[in-house]
Amino acid sequence: MANSGIVWIDSIFNWCVIALVELAKLLGITYEEINVWLFCVAWPVFTLTLMYWCYSLWRQNRYLRRQFDAIP
Repeated sequence: MANSGIVWIDSIFNWCVIALVELAKLLGITYEEINVWLFCVAWPVFTLTLMYWCYSLWRQNRYLRRQFDAIP
């Protein structure tokens, strides 16, 4: 499958492809469909969720720091 010349990268890639093929068989979909679901749907949703969560935590932190600074 993989042929980058870097053994550990090729091994991880091959393992991931095998895992995706087996998961696709289990779910009754094709390898291409599971790739689309993972990389065009799940990954962007996960990334946007993490970005929102980081922004929310940043705002909470800023609010708490301002409260802490206001204490005499």
